[in-house]
Amino acid sequence: MSPRSLLLTRRRSEKSYHIANRKMSKNLQTSVQGMPLLKFILLLSVGYLVFSLIAIFLISTNIKQKAISDLSREDARQTAELIFQSLYSVMSDGWDKQEISATIERLNQAAPNIEIMSYRGDPVINEFGDTPGQIKQRESDPLIQQALANGQEILQTSQTEIRFIYPVIAERACIQCHKQSTPGDVNGVIDIRYPVENLKVSLSLMINVMLGYISLLLALLFIGLFFKLKTFVIQPISALTDIMGDISQHADLTKRVRYKSRILEVQHLTSYFNRMLVTLQDFQYRLEQLSARDPLTGLYNRRKFEQFLDYEVDRATRHQRSFCLIMIDLDNFKHINDTYGHPVGDMALQKLALLLMEQTRKSDVIARLGGDEFAIILPETDFEHGLSSAEKLRHILTDSTLELPDCKISISASFGVVSYPDNGDGVENLNIAMDVAMYKAKHSGKNCVAVLDEREKVAEMEIFTKGEFLRQALEDERITVFLQPIVQIPGELYAYEVLARIESDDKYTAASEFIHAAEELGLTIELDMEVFKQGIKHLANHPAEKSRLFFNLASHTLAKEQVIHEMVAFAQEMGIQLQRIVFEITEREALPRISELSRLIDELHELGIEFALDDFGSGFSSFLYLKYLAVDYVKIEGSFVRQIAVDQRDRIMVEHIASIANQFGIKTIAEMVEDEETDQLLRTYGINYAQGYYYGHPISIHPQRPSADEQHPFPKP
Repeated sequence: MSPRSLLLTRRRSEKSYHIANRKMSKNLQTSVQGMPLLKFILLLSVGYLVFSLIAIFLISTNIKQKAISDLSREDARQTAELIFQSLYSVMSDGWDKQEISATIERLNQAAPNIEIMSYRGDPVINEFGDTPGQIKQRESDPLIQQALANGQEILQTSQTEIRFIYPVIAERACIQCHKQSTPGDVNGVIDIRYPVENLKVSLSLMINVMLGYISLLLALLFIGLFFKLKTFVIQPISALTDIMGDISQHADLTKRVRYKSRILEVQHLTSYFNRMLVTLQDFQYRLEQLSARDPLTGLYNRRKFEQFLDYEVDRATRHQRSFCLIMIDLDNFKHINDTYGHPVGDMALQKLALLLMEQTRKSDVIARLGGDEFAIILPETDFEHGLSSAEKLRHILTDSTLELPDCKISISASFGVVSYPDNGDGVENLNIAMDVAMYKAKHSGKNCVAVLDEREKVAEMEIFTKGEFLRQALEDERITVFLQPIVQIPGELYAYEVLARIESDDKYTAASEFIHAAEELGLTIELDMEVFKQGIKHLANHPAEKSRLFFNLASHTLAKEQVIHEMVAFAQEMGIQLQRIVFEITEREALPRISELSRLIDELHELGIEFALDDFGSGFSSFLYLKYLAVDYVKIEGSFVRQIAVDQRDRIMVEHIASIANQFGIKTIAEMVEDEETDQLLRTYGINYAQGYYYGHPISIHPQRPSADEQHPFPKP
């Protein structure tokens, strides 16, 4: 598959990713079907009310049955015992069976709802004879026969009537009258029938039973309600919180809440949370693309290139293999921007990126380091093949014509080729070797391929020499600060840009002479901290001044948030209002770390610190930063500003930059203002602030020392 196809495949995969996210979001919207929580509680309450009524009805029926089955026996026994004692009193007085029958009849009349019958057993019948008319009744009633035979009480209940058959068992006192009876014989039975309504139930028993059943009912209602709420409300919310905790711990935005609930509000909560995760995942994907890819060309950026280079060094060391690096710097690309405009220049860079991808292997890593600089890692490639690859690319680029919408452009480039481990055994040394090779190509007439030989060791040593010069200056406290005024148009002083200089033999070395060495050798953090402290001390020593200070921060400094926090803490310790501090960042610093930088800017904004985007307008990506970085100022690149009096294209660029910035609510600062005519034009464009030699040269913060322009004049831009 060709590199162009790979690029198209990547873009199609990105499109598929966004389409999948949109489909997922749509599915989440349409899947929300359920019952509102208020309706659920209402239906649950009505359901439990109906359940309670049914339960109460069943409880009352059960109590009634219990009263009939359990309590009627005792009540009937007591009644039968009273009747028997009454009859026993009659019999003990010597009454005959007619008098006993009359007594039973009076008892029936006294309690009309109760029917009392007495039947003689065999011992009594044998001794005194049977009661007339009872033989047929006794023989036709199996319950009477059963009670007379076994002497057991019999209770028979129905919905309307209770029947209790009470056997009369002979005791010793009975033998005095019933000579033929022995203790334990069944002398007869008393048959009692009465309606259920006449049943006497204990009030305390009824209350206890009712309380018991009601307590059981309430317990069942509570348990049912608990499990219903747990199933439909608590468990979905618990699942949601578990997912939240898991996402917070592992930062995995691919997880989703899968638990289904019938409650509409809970469904909305889980659905919106899943949709929020989809949105966050999309933002994360975009930020990852911005952090790893150059937004203009789609190639890897410097940060990702450094990661690949570090990985390749480790891999080559482990397997004892070599690889090559090719650095590409377009020749006179600024002329293309100045002649055709920056949009055309951006399109040319995009065409060049596609060309490089077409002419390299799938395993090769291509990156845009910034501006018009590119680099290629050729894994498992020896020096000869790396050199031939660079020559091939140079010839193809020289012979190619980039077809753009309104013109055709021919471009050339300078190539630097280095190899591992011949030109460096680590990332830092390889980067230095690439820069030295590129420097050699540029100074050899451009449009050529340069490699390093033993003599280039001197160039590498120059980097270390400048680095040692800077390191010694830091140790000797010879870093000094100069301030260049920034004025508020039409001319009132607003702020100063803080510039670093090295003092040596009563002369000053500008930052451009040593900043590259500082970056290569990792000294920018120490340098930025020293310049910042001197600037803050100057503000503390001049409390009457109300101007702001603009500090330039290197990429290594921005990458160390702890260093930024130490700067903030130092300013607060010195009693300086943080609103007077502005940090300047450039495309080179912002591009590799746009996501982290955006978060850092938001954090420092809360403290009052402002940010300025330097060299604004140099490329397409500058406008992209206005969307993702909440900067307060844009400093319009001086190459646009200095020629607006004579170049209409520059005037258009400056006007449009000012218009866009104003619509974003961002203040503009024009750089390199050198004459009154430029100053007058800027006033008509809505530019807020300006700086340049027209308003003042940089001056030392130490009044007793001569200015830099008197000792080491700055070259005119």
